[in-house]
Amino acid sequence: MKVDGNGVEAIREQNGMGPVVEVINVWSGPRSLSTSLMYSFAQRDDTEVLDEPLYAHYLRLKPNLSHPSQEEVLRLMENDGDKVVRDIIYGPCKKKYRYAKHMAKQRTPCLTKDVLRGRHVLLIRNPLEFLPSFDKVLQEEIPELEMVHLAALYMELRSLGQTPPIIDATDIRNNPEGMLRSLCSAIDIPFQPAMLRWKAGPRPEDGVWAPYWYSAVHKSTEFTPPPPFSNKPFPKRLYKLLEQNQPFYDFLKREALLHIPSPAAPPSLPCPDNRELFVWANGQLLSRNSAKISVFDSIVQGGDGVWEGLRIYKGKVFKLEEHLDRLFDSAKAMAFANVPSRSEVKRALFATLIANNMRDNAHVRLTLTRGEKTTSGMSPAFNVYGCNLIVLAEWKPPVYNNTDGICLITASTRRNSPNSLNSKIHHNNLINNILAKVEGNLAGAGDALMLDCDGFVSETNATNIFMVKKGRVLTPHADYCLPGITRATVIDLARKEGLATEERRISLTEFHTADEVWTTGTMGELTPVKEIDGRQIGDGNIGPVTKQLQVAYAKLAEHEGETIPFAQQ
Repeated sequence: MKVDGNGVEAIREQNGMGPVVEVINVWSGPRSLSTSLMYSFAQRDDTEVLDEPLYAHYLRLKPNLSHPSQEEVLRLMENDGDKVVRDIIYGPCKKKYRYAKHMAKQRTPCLTKDVLRGRHVLLIRNPLEFLPSFDKVLQEEIPELEMVHLAALYMELRSLGQTPPIIDATDIRNNPEGMLRSLCSAIDIPFQPAMLRWKAGPRPEDGVWAPYWYSAVHKSTEFTPPPPFSNKPFPKRLYKLLEQNQPFYDFLKREALLHIPSPAAPPSLPCPDNRELFVWANGQLLSRNSAKISVFDSIVQGGDGVWEGLRIYKGKVFKLEEHLDRLFDSAKAMAFANVPSRSEVKRALFATLIANNMRDNAHVRLTLTRGEKTTSGMSPAFNVYGCNLIVLAEWKPPVYNNTDGICLITASTRRNSPNSLNSKIHHNNLINNILAKVEGNLAGAGDALMLDCDGFVSETNATNIFMVKKGRVLTPHADYCLPGITRATVIDLARKEGLATEERRISLTEFHTADEVWTTGTMGELTPVKEIDGRQIGDGNIGPVTKQLQVAYAKLAEHEGETIPFAQQ
């Protein structure tokens, strides 16, 4: 026996003179295109295929099952699983490759670990697509169809140092050549065009059960695209089984190494470290890809939630109490019911930060939704489950260029009037701000300045705004804009620094002709503005008052805040 550097078993015939065979074990569930894929590999001139060599072994251990052709399978096939592995799957072969088709459930606990030698591929299919075909057959065996078998096998192979490629049946049907080429590349064998077609009818590699199960595949000659949707209702009695299977399929689909090739590269994250995060949602910590919100949640139905942005400095949460005060005030103003307590919110926040080991240079989006509804609709009367708290913590430095500054344009979208929507409620329905941000993006600006209904400056789409004229610090009244916590902090710092500070109505012209301008917000801190609507602010560089307050803010943030209770090291 010979083992190559990748752990791939190479088995010679017992006389030592035969060709080397490399075993490709393909594991799947039922109704997953497994027979078509076997036919595809059977067209290769260098591959021998085996159709479920462990089937008799499985049936021997399941005497209470009643399968068509069961007696014939047990009579004609070897039912000692260890012998099958040793003498058939990894036994002598006249070709270079042996393709072994397996059902994942046939890999029983008592089977020799030697079955995990060789190459392995997992073939998956969405249970929403294959479960309906079992509505009227194999009633007693349906519980054994769980995707958990494939998920467990995947994790076991990973623990042994292998990462088996995972391929989705629907992806193969949508792009046969692309997916087969990708699969061949992943298992390090050359692609052969012959794999794309086969002759209709029974084939010599079929198992003895083929007359009972393969009537549809015997009519096929190639992989064909799936229908756009099913024209039959999903069987209600299988709904619970679907719920059991779906998370395992979703997990394997996320782990899949092979997807339909895309002409565009997948988008990169602003911070790659955020690819593996823990998020608090639905009352528990979840991995990034598992953190989902129900489609019946109010945040989906109407953007009905309140939120806060928090920043982490030196192991502390800055201005936590002030942010929680505003969160609970907003929830009360919106008449939220069953709101979590302050201590519950803190526990979820700290649990999330500790799980992610976030001690500095991180930002938290804290969202409280009205919760899940019993049915779709606007009315809060449908919200009977209580609020849903979401803690999304990310590695995120300040989002603006706080050294060189940003450019602003004035949006045509006016800031909401308190006559229609009070900005004191920190609500998730941000369409007013988003429309202004769209204008800023289209103009290539860092953000967009928003005016109130009387034409005075209110804020930007995301931040409060300040200006300096002849040594005086000015900022708009918080009538139309959000009275930001960073805004209040900077006003307090300016006064402590001995700077004359005033809140009043400020015209756009005054901002155009200001000596200095900066914006404030938790996500961006203090950001200098070097240009508004094409007008240079001051000399175009960061001004002395801006620098002074940036330094004062950094010192305050470094020393104040609520300590995150990490375990002592």
